[in-house]
Amino acid sequence: MSVIKPSLAKGTRDFSPVEMVKRNFIYDTIKTVFKKYGYAEIQTPSFENLSTLTGKYGDEGDKLIFKILNSGEFLKDAKKKSFDFAEDDNSNKLIPFVSEKALRYDLTVPFARYVVMHQHEIALPFKRFQVQPVWRADRPQKGRYREFYQCDVDVVGSESLLNEAEFILIYNEALSKLGLKDFSIKINNRKILSGIAEIIGKPDLIIDMTVAIDKLDKIGLDGVSKELLERGFTEADLEKLRPVILLEGRNEEKLASLKSVLASSETGLKGVAEIEQVFEYVDCLLAYSLPLTAKLELDITLARGLNYYTGCIFEVKTNEVAMGSIGGGGRYDDLTGMFGLKDLTGVGVSFGADRIYDVLEELNLFPTSAEVGTKVLISNFDSTAEKYALPILQQFRTAGISAELYPSSAKLKKQMAYADAKKIPYVVLIGGDEMDSGALTLKDMQSGEQKKLSALAILDLLK
Repeated sequence: MSVIKPSLAKGTRDFSPVEMVKRNFIYDTIKTVFKKYGYAEIQTPSFENLSTLTGKYGDEGDKLIFKILNSGEFLKDAKKKSFDFAEDDNSNKLIPFVSEKALRYDLTVPFARYVVMHQHEIALPFKRFQVQPVWRADRPQKGRYREFYQCDVDVVGSESLLNEAEFILIYNEALSKLGLKDFSIKINNRKILSGIAEIIGKPDLIIDMTVAIDKLDKIGLDGVSKELLERGFTEADLEKLRPVILLEGRNEEKLASLKSVLASSETGLKGVAEIEQVFEYVDCLLAYSLPLTAKLELDITLARGLNYYTGCIFEVKTNEVAMGSIGGGGRYDDLTGMFGLKDLTGVGVSFGADRIYDVLEELNLFPTSAEVGTKVLISNFDSTAEKYALPILQQFRTAGISAELYPSSAKLKKQMAYADAKKIPYVVLIGGDEMDSGALTLKDMQSGEQKKLSALAILDLLK
C-alpha cells in the first residue's frame, strides 16, 4: 500500500486547540451582542439545492458557487441526454446534467429559504443569527479563503430603518469588545445608486454600474472608468458620474450634495431620506451612551455587487491592518419573493470571522484568557499520588475549573514541558509531603512562584 502525502485543499485550514479557543472567543463575543439585541440562533444545512442559490449573487457571484457532483451513475443514461454542444459553448451548460446541489455561498439566501419554508411557525418580525461555514470557489490569498465562517444577523418582516441603525450599533459594540479601536462602518443605499443610473439615462445598466464602482478601492478611478466604458457607458456619462463617485466632506455635506444631484430622481431622493433616517436613529440611540468607536461614513462608491440588495448597504473595514472588509450586508426587500413569499422585507449584516481573527492576531488583541484551555494541571508521580489526586481533580471540575491530571507517572521535567506546551498557567504538585500534610504545592508557570495551599484554597484562588 503506497503512502499518501497528507495535504490540505487550497483555501482551507486546520485549526489547532489554541486557535479554536481564540475563534470561540470571537464567536462568543459576537453572539453575546446579537442576543442582547433580541436575536436567536438557527442553523441550516451545509449544502442546498443548486436552484436555491443560483441567480441570487450576480453573474460574478454565481461563478464562485461550489457545485456538488451528483452521486451514483449519473452518466449511465447519457444516450438519453443531449451533450452535443457547439465548440464555443462553455462547461456551464453541463452543470444541469451533473449537479443538482451546491455548498452554500453565504447564509442569507439559505435563511430566506428557511423563512419561506417555516413561515407558519415563526413570529414576524423574525430575528435570527447564524454562525456557520460557507464556501466560495475563489482564488485563495491573504484574508480570502475558500472555506470560511460567517456570523450573520438578520431580521425579516420589518420595514423599520431602526433595524439598520441597530446593526451599526451591533457592529460598533461587537468589534469594540474584540479590541478594535480604529474601524469604519460604511453605509450607502442602492436607491441612491439607482437614482444616479437614472439621471445619466442608464437605469437598465444599474448592475453594470454598481459592479464597476464597487472596485474603486482596487482598480482606482481610471480602472472604473475603463470598465464602465466597456459595459456600455459613454464619456458623457462618466463626466456626470465622476463628481458623485469622488464625493467628499462630512456625511451631512455629502447628503446635501446628493439632494441637489438627484433632484430629478424620486428613487434617488428616497435613498437619501433613508440614510438620513438611519443617522437620526443612531443619534437617538446614543443620546445617553458613549459615542461610536467606529467612523460612520456615507460612501457612495460602496456598491456591493450582489443583486438582492434594495436599500441600505453596509461594509466594515479596519484601519489598523491592511485587510479587506471584515463585515457587510444590507436590505433585501424582495429576496423571499424568489421563493414564492412576496412583499416580505428583510435586512441583515455579516461579520467575517476569519478576517477578524487575522486582524486580532496581527494586532495582538486576543486576551490571555482566550489563549488558555486547561487552567490547572495536577502532577502524577506514582499510583498513590494519582489516587490521592483524582477526587481533587473532580472537585476542580465540579467548580467549573478546566483541569487535567497528567495521565501517567513520569519525570517532573516531562510533566512541566507538557504544561508549557499547552500554556497551562498553573501546576499542582502532589508528592509524599503534600499527601501527608494536605498542603499542596501550587506553581505559577508564568512567574515560577510556588505556594503551599490546601485543595480548597487552590480552588478559591483559581476561581
